[in-house]
Amino acid sequence: MKAKIKNTATAVALCLAASSGAAQAATIGDTSVKFTGYIKVDAMVSDYSDGTIASGSVGRDFYIPSLTPVGGVDEDPQFDAHIRTSRFRFATSTPTAEGDTINGVFELDFLVTSGGDERISNSYTPRVRHAYLTYLVTSGGDERISNSYTPRVRHAYLTYKNWLVGQTWTTFMDVGSLPESLDFIGTTDGITFARQVMVRYTNGGFQIALENPESTITPFGGGSRITSDDSSVPDLVAAYTTKQDWGYVKVAGLVRQLSYDNAAGIDADETSFGVSLTGKYNLSNGDDIRFTFNSGKGLGRYSALNAANGAVLTESGDLEAIDSTGYGIAYRHKWSDKARSSIMFSAFEADNDATLTGMAVTESTYSTRVNYLYSPTKALTVGAEYAFAHREVEAGLEGDMNRFQVSAKYAF
Repeated sequence: MKAKIKNTATAVALCLAASSGAAQAATIGDTSVKFTGYIKVDAMVSDYSDGTIASGSVGRDFYIPSLTPVGGVDEDPQFDAHIRTSRFRFATSTPTAEGDTINGVFELDFLVTSGGDERISNSYTPRVRHAYLTYLVTSGGDERISNSYTPRVRHAYLTYKNWLVGQTWTTFMDVGSLPESLDFIGTTDGITFARQVMVRYTNGGFQIALENPESTITPFGGGSRITSDDSSVPDLVAAYTTKQDWGYVKVAGLVRQLSYDNAAGIDADETSFGVSLTGKYNLSNGDDIRFTFNSGKGLGRYSALNAANGAVLTESGDLEAIDSTGYGIAYRHKWSDKARSSIMFSAFEADNDATLTGMAVTESTYSTRVNYLYSPTKALTVGAEYAFAHREVEAGLEGDMNRFQVSAKYAF
């Protein structure tokens, strides 16, 4: 009983000490625990040329290519402010009697908190089982009174020897190629950005993984996206990363099954595959160039936050995969040890068969950004960023977004 009380007290002390900046690590039994994260405040003004994004939409929090309005009426700019990208991360390390180590990661933030989205974020809203506290207005996004947001699980996984089991970034993605942007992603149009449950084996620069499947399908003739969880096999991803003095390059390949089975008698499967090339090149003056490229048949949710679906239903009830290509590049320049800027461009294009998908689906998107970030001290960063985005649908309708964003971030 004394040991239990001691461990509980240590855990509580860890959280309190970390939040006050006094400490970030502690030991509970044989397990070391580290608490890190950041608090980030974002404010932005967005101006759309052809419509607006509804209040409460995730597109008001960060850029999503497929949500740029087209074919509408120009309205006044919109101002939004939130703290939803703030995050908290617990990392543990437990030695084994055989001399190995079991590591664990559990991370939360407050974006996209409706829960259970297996297309991109695989985010789940936690629930309180037992607590002698009162939690009011936890549905999230209420800007009338409380501005309360429900936390979501980002990562929850363990590693042991060469194995990773749990939820984290898909092996098809490369976190290191993400630019330093005030936006949640940055080169969104040209990147793979997804988290999901997997079993991954790593040996040096080589990785192979079986990951949670999910199919996104356009109905015949167009309409609301069909999200299907009917695949009978996991997605297979293999990747290899080579690191050099100048930086690194990662090559990844994906093979998966797109499936749709419903009560109306449709039972269809289609094979999807894709390739990805990403990396970072370090310049001698401390600047760097980050690049991304992905292309494939039926990439769907693996590209540009699902700007195009993986497949479309034909009139006969079969699936036809949709080809797509995305790419992005970002250049970061260091003005000094405390100041830096990034300029970035990314684009996406889908090869839709409009006779099947209809004319309202996204044909292409692109965006460009430029920012300035300043860190008066290592733990604190403030900055400003301007972004321009463009979207076109198969019918030829187009729309633009202009967004100016400022942020303050305290990392601990």
